Amino acid sequence: MSIPFVSTLIDTCNHERFIEQAIASVLEQDVPPREMEVIVVDDGSTDATPALVQKFTPRVRYLRKANGGQASAFNVGIPEARGEIVAFLDGDDWWAKDKLRTVLDAFAGNPDCGTVGHGIFETDSASGRAVPIRPQAEYRLRLATAEDATLFSQLKCFLGTSRLAVRRSVLTSVLPIPEELKVEADEFMFTLAAAIGRAIVLQRPLTYYRLHDGNLFQFRVGDEAKLRRKRDVMGCLVRDLPPRLAAVGAPRNVIEAVVKPVWVEAERLRLTCGGGNPWDTFRLEKAAYAAAYKETSLAYRAFKVMVLLSTLLAPPRQFYRAKAWYAARGLRNVRRVLGEPIPAAPILEGEAEI
Repeated sequence: MSIPFVSTLIDTCNHERFIEQAIASVLEQDVPPREMEVIVVDDGSTDATPALVQKFTPRVRYLRKANGGQASAFNVGIPEARGEIVAFLDGDDWWAKDKLRTVLDAFAGNPDCGTVGHGIFETDSASGRAVPIRPQAEYRLRLATAEDATLFSQLKCFLGTSRLAVRRSVLTSVLPIPEELKVEADEFMFTLAAAIGRAIVLQRPLTYYRLHDGNLFQFRVGDEAKLRRKRDVMGCLVRDLPPRLAAVGAPRNVIEAVVKPVWVEAERLRLTCGGGNPWDTFRLEKAAYAAAYKETSLAYRAFKVMVLLSTLLAPPRQFYRAKAWYAARGLRNVRRVLGEPIPAAPILEGEAEI
């Protein structure tokens, strides 16, 4: 059997509402069937997902495994891929029609590139509204300096699973992925891949990233089980990424710059789950604020000073619950009155022409 140019790896678990659209969006790509294979790794679904996937055979190869999370699905599926390029898709997302051809052209034009990501349409399952989120330009990333690492951290949202394609030669150096990563295994994978070879982030949104009530990483406040799981996986990234990055030759200052924002998120989750004290919250939020914005108004800085002082008045868990309540009710719009801060990350969001 000839080796396909590209393998598409779809990881899924209990996606009966979405899996057919995900698979159809791959099969409709402008890539001849002889140049592509599609592998679905079912991480122990208990709904109708298996029957729905098998409707697509023989175009789709179905691999079923016991439930173990995203890392275990990748560890099973990646060695089965035969393509020179492996493109990833979560079973609850779907691709624009020219996604694969655009990504393959980027690889062909950049033989030194090991990873390609791109913009997304963030799609709300309830309303159907799709908001394009994309980098300000096309970026070429390499983890050679601390400045490179900072830019990488600002743009890594464009390298998540359904946006990610990696040369199989790079992926062999990434495996195995720690199976504690029930979610966020993609962050471990794309971070190591970017350290091994150059990454390109294309500006165009080519994936529809679906927000829905079953999301394992993006979820509403109050789901304690998901909150603890997210805390645990972020802690695993903080612990396991540094030695693996060092093993592929990443400089120490690069490792520190890459891991710092992951540590901030892990600490926020630890404090939200009831750990720490108000002083921990103050120091963490001060560091996060310093990294988040390139420019702020005087009024907004005064507002943030009040927010930082409020961290000292309540236990961390109570502060983060109040913060989530504030965000859920759209009260962040107060920033427009104070002067909208300019984010440090070079990201565009909204309906502007693309």
